[in-house]
Amino acid sequence: MTQSSPYILVDGSSYLFRAYHVPYLQALSTADGHPTGAITGVLNMLRSLNKDYPDGKVIMVFDAKGKTFRNDLYPEYKANRPPMPDDLRCQIAPLHNIIRAMGYPMLVIEGVEADDVIGTLAEQASAQGLETVISTGDKDMAQLVTEHVTLINTMTNVTMDVDGVVEKFGVRPDQIIDYLALMGDKVDNIPGVQKCGPKTAVKWLTEYETLDGVVANADKIKGKIGENLRAAVEQLPLSYELATIKTDVELEKNLADIEASEPDTETLRSLYEEFELKRLLADLNAGSVPATQEDAATANDAEELTPLNQDIPSNYQIIYREDELDEWIVKLIKSGCFAFDTETTSLNYMQAKLVGLSFAIEPGEAAYLPIGHDYDDAPEQLSLELVLSKFKPLLEDETLLKIGQNLKYDANVLNNYDITLAGIGFDTMLESYCFNSVATRHNMDALAEKYLDYKTVHFEDIAGKGVKQMTFNQIDIDKAGHYAAEDADITLRLHQVLWPKLEKSEKQCSVFTDIELPLLPVLARMEQHGVLIDADLLNEQSQYIATRLDEIEVAAHNIAGKSFNLSSPKQLQTILFEEQQIPVIKKTPKGAPSTAEEVLQELALDYPLPKLILEHRGLAKLKSTYTDKLPLMIDGQSGRVHTSYHQAVTATGRLSSTDPNLQNIPIRSEEGKKIRQAFVAPDNHKIVAIDYSQIELRIMAHLSNDPGLLNAFAQGRDIHQATAAEIFNIELDDVTNDHRRSAKAINFGLIYGMSAFGLSKQLGIPRGRAQDYMDKYFERYPGVLTYMEETRQLANEQGYVETLYGRRLFLPEIKSRNGARKKAAERAAINAPMQGTAADIIKKAMLAVDAWLTVENDPRVKMTMQVHDELIFEIHEDIVDEVTKKLVQIMNDAVELKVPLIAEFGIGDNWQQAH
Repeated sequence: MTQSSPYILVDGSSYLFRAYHVPYLQALSTADGHPTGAITGVLNMLRSLNKDYPDGKVIMVFDAKGKTFRNDLYPEYKANRPPMPDDLRCQIAPLHNIIRAMGYPMLVIEGVEADDVIGTLAEQASAQGLETVISTGDKDMAQLVTEHVTLINTMTNVTMDVDGVVEKFGVRPDQIIDYLALMGDKVDNIPGVQKCGPKTAVKWLTEYETLDGVVANADKIKGKIGENLRAAVEQLPLSYELATIKTDVELEKNLADIEASEPDTETLRSLYEEFELKRLLADLNAGSVPATQEDAATANDAEELTPLNQDIPSNYQIIYREDELDEWIVKLIKSGCFAFDTETTSLNYMQAKLVGLSFAIEPGEAAYLPIGHDYDDAPEQLSLELVLSKFKPLLEDETLLKIGQNLKYDANVLNNYDITLAGIGFDTMLESYCFNSVATRHNMDALAEKYLDYKTVHFEDIAGKGVKQMTFNQIDIDKAGHYAAEDADITLRLHQVLWPKLEKSEKQCSVFTDIELPLLPVLARMEQHGVLIDADLLNEQSQYIATRLDEIEVAAHNIAGKSFNLSSPKQLQTILFEEQQIPVIKKTPKGAPSTAEEVLQELALDYPLPKLILEHRGLAKLKSTYTDKLPLMIDGQSGRVHTSYHQAVTATGRLSSTDPNLQNIPIRSEEGKKIRQAFVAPDNHKIVAIDYSQIELRIMAHLSNDPGLLNAFAQGRDIHQATAAEIFNIELDDVTNDHRRSAKAINFGLIYGMSAFGLSKQLGIPRGRAQDYMDKYFERYPGVLTYMEETRQLANEQGYVETLYGRRLFLPEIKSRNGARKKAAERAAINAPMQGTAADIIKKAMLAVDAWLTVENDPRVKMTMQVHDELIFEIHEDIVDEVTKKLVQIMNDAVELKVPLIAEFGIGDNWQQAH
């Protein structure tokens, strides 16, 4: 910019609404439940603007209450918009008060929208040749862009000048109003031309230049869209006027007269205290200029952050010579503990080739060692053989601790080079996850921004995006070196911030040191070994499914009396609810009839077409996700499929997996079971599957300490049969299958916080009878009711619940004023300790099994998969019986509860047989 102090016109209303819908911001509230997420989001935006434009003259603009001149022009304007949610409305006045106290000028003009006020100010600035930035998320503002006016979306960090508008929309800024008028706007209820989307609007404006030009040539436009255009001609001037931002609003002050004022620190202090904006309050008390910092996910997670200046001093070195490498190796050995990272050619650890290594020993002191950059004119680098010969002893030294971010990936890559990574001391991804699993995502970029207030260089910044994205070996070493060294440096800094937080809680620290970190190499070995897949069997199944999909389509078309796309929600809505006149039982947020799976399942009870559509969806997903894809995922060298297990994704501690996802293979349908048949044992081996029986119900018995449940499990009774006998007041021998089914629904439903309404729906019984069943259940098992009530109360008091082993599960919305969100949080509070404890137990079992396998060191036994409460093994047939017996014993003894843990096993030639 040529101007040192640009005007920054902030569309506060746009960001207020957008911040409100950000999931992690929705979780923020005060201890007494007053929402603060939207407040925090807008203040974060201001912080970002202040960083990017430290000399900018910020003016905040918000919509006023009530109707505007556009409602006078067109009473239906914005008629489709739902009323403002109460938990957003209550944040507006506090936000306005904070902004005023900060000293920012703020404009709220009745009768017009914030867009019009901003448009007027931008027009004044342009007339004087003053550089102006409009901070907004509203596409309509693109019409205001000139050589002096640019847009910035602070939430996405995207800036648009004149060329940027053309690139994004395909039209010039002076054509944006025509573009908007042609398309209309469903949200604002601007009519436009029916079925005219962005491509059509761009095509017409490219050919005819303006809206008037399009209208003048309407007779030349063929087809249905031409008919729609001609039908809309009379209303297009109104659409144009509604889409036009006013630039002549009468303001009390002109742009040059609008000045900021000094911050009112006492008022700010009072507001920060009232709305528990702890970081802001800390900054204010420290005498710093008002700035914002995202609060923790709950009021109980109000840990102090350790912000780094974005221009932190750093001494990043790129190593080209052997003597430089030797100096660093000496420093690494002397450090006793260093941050370490690999740079590779692929995210697929089986295919990845090493391109370089980075390491850091002190904050700001890091190095990058390139070994595989092979672009034209790349500088000479030390050889891979030399580097690995020098690093192998360090990386395999158990006494030399390594700090990493997702070290499992690095361990897998190094394994391809015959290096077994040892001395895994800390993993910042897991440290963050064990500290608070829901506060943020746990990748480095997100962690650096949350815990260090620092924006890292992103991979896309140096490699590009999309099909033109380069692999790391193609990136200029100077760029790659800073990026890689920063990774190691920030990893070290994150550890120095996160580890003290974990150490404050003995239980949380134990989850990290005793469960998650030691599990990392266990999972790495499972991933490296992989699973054996029968590709021919899957190909046969794909062919069968393809035939069945065709049959379903024919049957569906016959019922509908016409051809249609079974995968199109819009076409389904028309066929099901308009032409077939099936009753609408649920609508989407936009008011259209829902075709979601749960809706179709309910309709399938009475109508054949929804049943066919459900079958089609299920089979199509099986085909695309598994039968077609799994054979393509077989590694060329190992001949196996290698999944990736993720420790830091689910809130409760359960593992997840991707590429392929082994956790979600359906098992209820015959087709799903056939997929498990394709997971086969190698020659002379068997597949052994061992899973915990009713583990979450056993955990419920332990946590609730209910005598009835404890007694039933102690006696080894069928818990569902025992529950049925208690609820229906009958003898065990008189329990029918229907009785047991009802009891099973209650047993598992209560774990997930099911209501009487949910139970009635599941069992197909009146709500009153479902409530009666639940009342009788709690009469027979009063300890369960006490546990549930105490857990809800505890969650409300402290904002989190814990597993039996100390894993802390935060519930950001437990104090929400939104009733539905609060109820959902309370249900999660009841379920999370059980699901989380089950996750902890299976992980402890994996550690115990791995310890025994390590001692035995028998290559004939391999742990290959973990799926929820189940472990899967490949075991040589000569020893399968004795080893299975031992593994069952280890799993039974993994932890001690008040009721016995029961691990059940199956043996077969494939995974399905082992069930």
